[in-house]
Amino acid sequence: PPAGASPGSGALNPFDRRLKRKQKNWAALQAEPAKCDYLREEVRGRGPWRGHLQCCGPVLGPAAQRRTFPLALDVGSGRGFIAQHLTKETVEKLIQVDIAENALKNAVESEIPTVRVVADEEFLPFKEDTFDLVVSSLSLHWVNDLPKAFKEIHQVLKPDGVFIGAMFGGDTLYELRCSLQLAELEREGGFSPHVSPFTAVADLGHLLARAGFNTLTVDTDEIQVNYPGLFEVMEDLQGKYILCMGESNCSWNRKPLLHRETMLAAAAIYQEMYGNSDGSVPATFQIYYMIGWKYHESQAKPAQRGSATVSFGDLAKVEGLLKRGKK
Repeated sequence: PPAGASPGSGALNPFDRRLKRKQKNWAALQAEPAKCDYLREEVRGRGPWRGHLQCCGPVLGPAAQRRTFPLALDVGSGRGFIAQHLTKETVEKLIQVDIAENALKNAVESEIPTVRVVADEEFLPFKEDTFDLVVSSLSLHWVNDLPKAFKEIHQVLKPDGVFIGAMFGGDTLYELRCSLQLAELEREGGFSPHVSPFTAVADLGHLLARAGFNTLTVDTDEIQVNYPGLFEVMEDLQGKYILCMGESNCSWNRKPLLHRETMLAAAAIYQEMYGNSDGSVPATFQIYYMIGWKYHESQAKPAQRGSATVSFGDLAKVEGLLKRGKK
């Protein structure tokens, strides 16, 4: 990153990117890292790259135009989760970018010719109009300047190129956050953030449009995991998901520890407010899926205003006309 980009704090720079790099490097060296990546594996199977890229390939039959991507970029690739869903029929060459060199060294092998580059997702080291496809899965929520990141992705795409991504949404771990905040307010008279901030879905479409993307698709999904209680949630998050995936909180204003009494109060609040009938408690992960295209003159354009030949008001008459036709 440029000088002065990582150190510091403030509203425009909430995350310590150097600490995030250390966390992800540490996570990549853990024994059997695949066991810790259950959430990434789930998103990999649900993500839009699975169905959308297949639709760009030969599965639509001879009447459809076969779409291949000569050069693709995976932003924040980690160990290469998305690459496992890509084939040589859809992507001819793939470049994987991640801030952690250890993650790239331990990347899962793919049938696609792959080049791995150590770089910060906030500062992509590529020329304009380079890639036909850019993908990203569960990486952009740690970016300090998300509008700038979207603009850089748009810049490195070729005209008629597509960006397909997934990131954590604003309701992720809301049960845990609310329980901890209420417990800290009760026991300590105030609270500090223990889960990193997330983007709201209402803002995501605006950010993508401002970056220059068109024909946007933004969707949400939720993955819920049940645990015996709050302590099991925290243990699993710290021991598996957060640490092993390199997802530890790297906010500048993070609180280093929680008092025992606060934790006990939070566990009781968690159970009372969100507990299931069988005694377990849920932990919710909200996922945003997004698809955006870079403009090209060959793309379909909206019709001119006032050129419609059928009014929306006439749609209400369709059902009546059909019933009359049956009689």
